[in-house]
Amino acid sequence: MASAPEAPRPVSPLAVVLALLAVYVIWGSTYLAIRFALQGGFPPLLAVSGGRMLLAGAALYAFLRWRGVPAPTRAQWGTLAVMGLLLMLMGNGGVVLAQQTVASGIAAIAVASMPLWMGLFGWMFGRRPTGAEWAGIVVGFLGILWLNAGSSLTATPLGLALLLLAPVAWAFGSVWSRGRPLPSPFMAAAGQMLAGGAMLVALGLAMGEGLPAEPSAKGLLSLAYLAVFGSIVAFSAYVWLLEHVRPALASSYAYINPPIAVLFGVLFAGERFELHELGAMAVILTGVVIISVAKVRADRAARLAARSAREAAR
Repeated sequence: MASAPEAPRPVSPLAVVLALLAVYVIWGSTYLAIRFALQGGFPPLLAVSGGRMLLAGAALYAFLRWRGVPAPTRAQWGTLAVMGLLLMLMGNGGVVLAQQTVASGIAAIAVASMPLWMGLFGWMFGRRPTGAEWAGIVVGFLGILWLNAGSSLTATPLGLALLLLAPVAWAFGSVWSRGRPLPSPFMAAAGQMLAGGAMLVALGLAMGEGLPAEPSAKGLLSLAYLAVFGSIVAFSAYVWLLEHVRPALASSYAYINPPIAVLFGVLFAGERFELHELGAMAVILTGVVIISVAKVRADRAARLAARSAREAAR
């Protein structure tokens, strides 16, 4: 007689807490690490974004293949290449370029608008936002307008443009990828980093970037931190969360990272923020929270409706 299949092991609350802390703290601190790596003489595209992403992607890819994870197919590599272009080159690369002239905390606040753009692109791809989600989108974009009106971004038009483009590209790539051929989550992460990292390195070389002859120890440590912790540890924790907790909890980093980035910038880099910049952050994060809560309620209502339909069909 065949034995019954084993029930899936429950997820440890401690593991969930540790994974959330990794995503909250590490990703919140990467903005400051990017600033230190740039100050250490490393070029933005060739090293701070592209080089460390290429190395991290190669290491993760090699480890997964060693563990027997299948390599992406040709169709999957095509999807990963587009995601690498949108998320890694335009998204991460845009943030790194912007941080040459914009404070790390300000960059984190601007990137917090990403869930707002995801709501709009979701509508374009057929997922109509609820009334509450529209309210969150409107509130969030009012915060973006407030941040851009009279803040330190106005003195750096290129930084402003890049920080507006980066979350738009990341959000579009995330929504576009749904339903397209992709490998397992960890292999997808490795493939995106490989594809995007290669594009970033190529663009950096084309722009004449070169590695510093005598990089500072602080810059080297920051680059190593970004590669190991930012690209591998935190991203792996995020992928694990997506598989074990509700998406709303896994994506809660969007409104935790900015305050952490601002705090680290003040404590370790002497960054200063005006009252309207902190107020704009509060408004943007309020919009993100409204959208997150609305999505949770909409998903819950959809599950209840589906359950009722199944019971009625019996």
